[in-house]
Formats: sequence, C-alpha cells, structure tokens
Amino acid sequence: MYAVIFRATIGQLDPDYDSTAGRLRQLAFSRYNCRDFVSFSEGKQELSISWWDSLDDIRSWREDPEHQAAQALGRERWYEDYRIEVVEVLREYAKAH
Repeated sequence: MYAVIFRATIGQLDPDYDSTAGRLRQLAFSRYNCRDFVSFSEGKQELSISWWDSLDDIRSWREDPEHQAAQALGRERWYEDYRIEVVEVLREYAKAH
C-alpha cells in the first residue's frame, strides 16, 4: 500500500475550490481505486492524505486531465506553496472497535 501526502499553504480559496475538490475526490475513488482520503486544514495549512494499492493507480490519477487542470488552478490561485510525498506503507496497526 502507498500513501500520497499533500501539504500546502493556503492562498486564496474561492467557490470553485470546494466543488472541484469534491469532484476530484469522487473521481479518485470511482476511477483510480483510491482506498481512503482524508483532508484537514488549520489556519493557512492544509494536509491531505490518500491511500492507494499501487503506484500505477497513483500515476494514472496524477495524469488525469481533470486532476491536471485542478493542479494548475492550485498553483495559480489556491495555494502559496505545496509539497507532495508518495510513501510506501511498511506497517499498519489498528485498534478494532
């Protein structure tokens, strides 16, 4: 399993941001086999983590035309800076309910 960690400094969010983020989230699940996705913001910091079974799924997601258009908007309008890390999950621990 792999995780994609997206960290950003929020610039100026607009109404397009929420609708675009929602559409892309659904696209990641329905077309690219995303297993889970969480996103948090505090002040001007945003952190999003998504989990994937394969690097091929991540690559396909990154290359999706709608996702690439959203990335351009992020660079131009929504984020002051960002960082993306793709990591391999070596262990997973959980407490069952």
